[in-house]
Amino acid sequence: MSEDWAAVAKAINERVTELGWRQRELANRSHVSQAIVREIQHHTVERRRSPRTLESLSSTLGWHPQHLNAVLHGQRPPALGEPVDDSGDTLLSRMDTLEQRLAEITERLDDLQTDLTTVIKHVRGDREG
Repeated sequence: MSEDWAAVAKAINERVTELGWRQRELANRSHVSQAIVREIQHHTVERRRSPRTLESLSSTLGWHPQHLNAVLHGQRPPALGEPVDDSGDTLLSRMDTLEQRLAEITERLDDLQTDLTTVIKHVRGDREG
């Protein structure tokens, strides 16, 4: 069965609007990097995601942990109290988790580089003035 990332983006965007949240708030609450939340919300990159990413976003949005995975696969999302099906492929899940962490680290390094550039400009300005 094909994956419908546009449906996932739509579901997330509708729920975030209902809750009155911004993208950064969803990222912080779900512990998913803002870059990944952005990719999913704007449907800019279609790639396999860790089941934990979708579970974390689902739970944070007040849904069953497997809600977004069901939306992705065109299935009926489970009700909030239903048991969680834990039949995911552990190796792929771990690799996807590592990919997510790498994206988070890259985003933080980019932020640090921007901060350092600002400090260097400030220090050089003080020396010249």
